Order: sequence, then C-alpha cells, then structure tokens
Amino acid sequence: MYYCCGMSDTGSVRDHNEDAFMINKTVMNTSQLESSLQYPFIIAVADGVAGEAKGEVASKMALKMLSGVRPSGKTDYRKKVLNIHRKIRKYGITHERSENMQTTLCALAVDEKGGHYVINVGDSRLYRVRCGSIRQISTDQSLVQMLYGDKHISFEEKLKHKNSHVILPVLGNTSADPEPQIIPIEPLEYGDIILICSDGLSDYLTRGEFEEILALPLKLPKRLSILTQTAIKNGSPDNITVLAVSLYEDVSERQSSVG
Repeated sequence: MYYCCGMSDTGSVRDHNEDAFMINKTVMNTSQLESSLQYPFIIAVADGVAGEAKGEVASKMALKMLSGVRPSGKTDYRKKVLNIHRKIRKYGITHERSENMQTTLCALAVDEKGGHYVINVGDSRLYRVRCGSIRQISTDQSLVQMLYGDKHISFEEKLKHKNSHVILPVLGNTSADPEPQIIPIEPLEYGDIILICSDGLSDYLTRGEFEEILALPLKLPKRLSILTQTAIKNGSPDNITVLAVSLYEDVSERQSSVG
C-alpha cells in the first residue's frame, strides 16, 4: 500500500495555472489531494508550456489520457506516450487558437508486480529521497542539459545558463516528435519518498532546501506546502506543482508521531 499527496499552486505572478497533476486517475490543477494507492497505478505531473497556446488544456489532456493506461509488465510506455502526443497535436491543429499547444509529462508507473518505471518528457522532474538525501532520477530534456551532457558547458554554467528554459520537443509539438524517457527503477523502500514536480519548484530550491524541508517532522502535505511557499519566496514566477509518494506504513508512523 502506498500513500500519495499532491498540490498545485498558480504562484504569485501568473493569473492562471497551466500545470496539472494526477493521482489515482483524478486530474487536478487546484488545491490538494491525498490518496491511498495499491498497484498498479500511475501518478504524474504535467506542465503546459508557457508562451504556447492553451498550455492548461494540453496538460490536462495529457493526464486524462494517461489515466486510461493500465501499467503492466507488458505495457509499451513509449508507444502510449507518443499516442498521447499525437492526439494533443491533432487537437491543437484542428481547434482555433490551440495550434502547437504543448506540455511536459513526468510520471511514476507501478505495475501489477510492483515494478517501478519513470516516464519523462520535458523538464519536469522526478526525485527519490532516501536516508535524507535527494537524487534526481529523471533527466531534463532541455537545451542546457544537452549542452552539459555533450560537455560544451560546465555544471556551474548549466546552473546559470541564459537558455535554461529552452526545452526539447514535448507532447503536442508540431515540428518534431518527443523522445519519451522510460527508466526502470528499484522499488521504494520504507522511508523513501518519490517526489515529482514542475520546474516552478525545482528551479527555485537548492538541494539543501529540499532535504531540510522534507526532513521536517510534519505531515507530508504540510512539507509539500512549505516547499511551494519557499520556492515562491525564492522568486519563482511560475506555476508550482508537486507530488509525493511513499510506502503507506512509513507515512502513517510519521503522521501519528506528530498528531
């Protein structure tokens, strides 16, 4: 049994929210949601691309279609994600003021045997927190990450690069298909937290801030709220969405100890 919670915040600058998240087939882009989960399940974050048409439509469409995917050892996640991409692209082309609407997608799929898979398109992120240390599992599909991976820029240059928000083709892109990243990972251990978030959060928190806040002796939704508010205080101008999942027994023990 797993425990999952998530929230999405418009932030302090923008007037609408182009992010969305999905837990147990429920898609939201406002408020908070908590749920107990048994596998198979998928949880996910989608971030509508700013500067393109109807990002909020693209993010919700992606997650609603993803909610119809049943994870199994035989599921071709790459094929499923590309099918979602093509449907979003077709919708954008055939609906007024929607052409080239796009969204990122970052998800955790757990199949009927407990196999864990990261699904990623774009620069939303999936992290694993273990023994107080946070590690990014997904790889940003961005221009800066590509330059860093090809050793054209240093890690320090990557952090401050002027093109940090230029991403490679994502879902709905009309000029090129994305390249979905599918990563099998080891199952969660008791005490682990899987964190999935949009770049409105990850770009405005240091590793130390992530680890310090997630180590607080507070209920998990409260820790996610503090992460969000800290990113806003640090200057995030973007929508902020974050999900966390852990094994249920671990979270129950943590919550009862502070209740």
